[in-house]
Amino acid sequence: MSQKIAVTRRATFNAAHRLYNPSWSDAKNDEVFGLCNNPSFHGHNYVLEVKVIGDIDPETGYCIDLKILKDLIAAEIEERFDHKNLNLDTVEFKQLNPTVENIAVACYQLLRNKLDAKYDLFIKLFETDRNWVEYPVK
Repeated sequence: MSQKIAVTRRATFNAAHRLYNPSWSDAKNDEVFGLCNNPSFHGHNYVLEVKVIGDIDPETGYCIDLKILKDLIAAEIEERFDHKNLNLDTVEFKQLNPTVENIAVACYQLLRNKLDAKYDLFIKLFETDRNWVEYPVK
């Protein structure tokens, strides 16, 4: 019998952004992005769920120590994005439109680079209570 299990940690960060494609006209940006194209930016209270899948260690009973996961999310995501203007204050979105899709992929890549390869990793990022994305999708 497999000892694979999923462990999930939830974190939050608050960030401002503007959805905008600089190669488009203002009219096209308004048409595609609507209010999210506000030149003065707008913000969200993002909720991030990080799911790690792995084997249960027979010595510790853990898949992963949740303190380690908590600290990893704090260092790689919360400190980087919380109370920031994603367009102006982060390297990840200097040239990349900070849609919830792109933010989720960035979170995945940042965590994947620091997480042991023995774990599978999945991200769920809520932009609002009614809008969220999941990455990767199988």
